[in-house]
Amino acid sequence: MKKLTCYIKLIALTLCIPTSVGALAQTEEAGQSTEAVAEPTRFVSGHSGSFNGERIDYQVSAGETYLKNAAGEPTASIFSFDYIAEDDDNRPVTFIWNGGPGSSSNWLHMGGYGPKRIVVPSDAEHPGAAPYTLKDAPETILDVTDMVFVDPVGTGFSRAIGEGKKTDFWGLTEDAESMAAFIARWMTENNRWNSPIFLLGESFGTTRAAAVAKVLLDDYVINVNGIVFVSQALDYQGSTPYVDDNIISYITYIPSMAATAWYHGKVDNSGDFEAFIQASREFATNELLPALFSGNLLAADKRQQLIEKLHSFTGLSKEYIDQVDLRINAFRFAKELRRDQGIAVGLLDSRYTNDERDDVLARPENDAARAISPAYKASLMHYMRNDLGIDWDRTYLNPSDPELSGKWRWSPLPEGRSWEPHYVNTAPDLAAVLRANPALKVMVGSGYYDLITPFFDAEYTLNRHGIKSDDIIYRYYHGGHMMYVHEPARKALLKDTREFINAQLQGAGKE
Repeated sequence: MKKLTCYIKLIALTLCIPTSVGALAQTEEAGQSTEAVAEPTRFVSGHSGSFNGERIDYQVSAGETYLKNAAGEPTASIFSFDYIAEDDDNRPVTFIWNGGPGSSSNWLHMGGYGPKRIVVPSDAEHPGAAPYTLKDAPETILDVTDMVFVDPVGTGFSRAIGEGKKTDFWGLTEDAESMAAFIARWMTENNRWNSPIFLLGESFGTTRAAAVAKVLLDDYVINVNGIVFVSQALDYQGSTPYVDDNIISYITYIPSMAATAWYHGKVDNSGDFEAFIQASREFATNELLPALFSGNLLAADKRQQLIEKLHSFTGLSKEYIDQVDLRINAFRFAKELRRDQGIAVGLLDSRYTNDERDDVLARPENDAARAISPAYKASLMHYMRNDLGIDWDRTYLNPSDPELSGKWRWSPLPEGRSWEPHYVNTAPDLAAVLRANPALKVMVGSGYYDLITPFFDAEYTLNRHGIKSDDIIYRYYHGGHMMYVHEPARKALLKDTREFINAQLQGAGKE
């Protein structure tokens, strides 16, 4: 893709110009080209909108960027949705992706940061069936930064092509390297090497962002200006509650379970929410952690005190807490909290509920919060065709290629190298980049009702690994993993992100 050298003040809001068709003839199943790779396909449309009170004409350039091997042969087509607001080579660019691994950028694109948004009930009610409502999102950050929503290989329209195989890109290290390569190539093709660069990821997208920041610095000599973590997941020990001997997870989930119990009225919620959550943090760290470390040396009277306190914070029965030996599995908590009513709460967002058929399962059979998935899928497909003019016969993989999860490679070492498995952890990558770039700061946005990536785990992770406390800015929202589903949280997240970007820009380029 070459940068459009002039951004015309287009008055037609939905003018669409496809710059190429039929990028390659390829089999969807194999993910490989059967003919020579053609030129990248790209769809360009002009739009105008008001963002943070500022009227902006912008272009959406949605299409492919090709990654190439050392011989200059294409190996992957990375599809991105590029929102470019004005012809300024020094304007900030924020690269945005979701997680998975194996998720398109649909969620952050249509729910969080895109200029159009899907409307779903803010109070965690089921969104129902189509037709769904799309609205303008004037709160988004297009007034302060261009935005590039990226779909990794095997998600969205992105594919392995030419000499590439899709499994070449499906791994912790491989993924980070391909995303860094995409950014560097995008900056070259768009003449944006002097633009401030921000990374913004959600869930596994934060795992990716930390690793990508290090690859950018080590391999491409690129400093990023700031990183935004939405639902942080860098060190997976603190977000892995289903491993019995993982003591850390029995600590990091306590405040999220406390918030959930408060929301559902299973604990005394007559006081101050923030004070209650802080008390749960202190209890988990100062009392429960030493007790679990003590194991069978824990005194009987102390054990009983802990049962009482766990009951007061989680709302679970004292009998249950005793039976699980003080070790509350967060996924089982989602089933146990309202078991007496035959209701399971959501994992991605514990405000959601589901009346499941089997009331004696240990954990929910399905995640109640996934009720919003059809609405997000429908909104993106409608928006691409009707607003962006994307009329293409390639399948948009949402969330991903069905083979991706099973073939994902978590080892950080090259094939053939021995490795003693451990929890995934890219926090050391972040720490290294922060030490190398003193101007870099990280904003961490967390939902109180997230039982997938608990907010206390973000604190636990980022307060270690040699990371300075001044480098991390924590923000909390009354939502879940996708906190932007809750309308007040969405607005707050966008406001906080805008303020973070502006603060980082004010400190950049000083003599």
